Amino acid sequence: MSAIPGSAIPGSAVSGSTVSWIENDSETTAVWHSENGTPAPARIEVADDRMKADTAYRLCCEGTALLWRGDYQNARQLLAALGRRLDRKSPPPVGNPAERFRQHRRNRAHRARILGRILVALEDDHSLALRRAPEVRESCREAYGPAHRTMLVALTELLGVIGAHQWRRQGVPIPCLNARIHPHYGVFSPVRGEYIDLVASAALPENARTAFDLGTGTGVLAAVLARRGVTDIVATDASPRALACARATVRDLDLGERIRVVGPALYPEGRADLVVCNPPWLPARPTSDLEYGVYDPDSAMLRGFLAGLPDHLAPGGEGWLIVSDLAERLELRSSTELAASIEAAGLRVLDRLDTKPHHRRARATDDPLHAARAAEITSLWRLSR
Repeated sequence: MSAIPGSAIPGSAVSGSTVSWIENDSETTAVWHSENGTPAPARIEVADDRMKADTAYRLCCEGTALLWRGDYQNARQLLAALGRRLDRKSPPPVGNPAERFRQHRRNRAHRARILGRILVALEDDHSLALRRAPEVRESCREAYGPAHRTMLVALTELLGVIGAHQWRRQGVPIPCLNARIHPHYGVFSPVRGEYIDLVASAALPENARTAFDLGTGTGVLAAVLARRGVTDIVATDASPRALACARATVRDLDLGERIRVVGPALYPEGRADLVVCNPPWLPARPTSDLEYGVYDPDSAMLRGFLAGLPDHLAPGGEGWLIVSDLAERLELRSSTELAASIEAAGLRVLDRLDTKPHHRRARATDDPLHAARAAEITSLWRLSR
């Protein structure tokens, strides 16, 4: 599954603008950076452990960003306190599934906007000079590239960077590979294993030797195909971060003789016996680069896959589309739209393999979208010309 662009700082992240604030009776400046494209704050005040949560909440809601100079653990507690206030004031989504989904996203966007106004300063070596702060330099280098100047970021973003580093170090176990995949920052993590199991168990086209893995992300599906005996695989992605991650996966699993990673692109040149695509499953507009692994605006990647498939299949070849029906259950796509798009592309359905998700969100009854998630089905559509 494709994710976001950028091997260091992605192209649509907001970075490089200079922000200033008054500290110790003098003007101080730093570079502003936001992975989700948030513009630099117009007003910054210095805050520390003496600031009450109610005061911080009021200032953040008024648009003032707070540069934290106190204890790191207290900053995390402040975020939690602000989150509780936001939860109390956010009305639960109501209406039909599509409207509930839109309200849920609006609530999450508002929450992210307010919490994103708690800032920290990364020094010119990416270190975090706060009491009880963790070592973050390696995490930040992985996400942002080399350090040059003092940089202000949202604490919520830094927590995401730290979490991504931990995922990258420990990896995600993939049972059918008997190995771990190590997702890079900003690359969709293969924690939902049901779609991988479908690719691992579906019958391969007869004498399948070549394959394309479109939107490869971490490269996990290309690796599964290689371990199943496909000898010539081309993996593509539009994201430089994903391309770097997939190349690392190929190297770690010693599959360089079978898998080539190319891009940025959707389709490579030529034809293949098997073309696999696992596009983002929800046809909605991402609000940041970090959401491109989940949301496919106007189903652009899905439509691009279907439209290009006839010209990239070898005789007797198959296209495998891995997608869930969550979009249909949320009424973001009609129940007949996908089948109509397949037919309009000059393709026919050979078979469809279904499975139920087993991730924890499918069982989270407090999720506003629980009804749709609990009924969700993930499918592998076997397509031919």
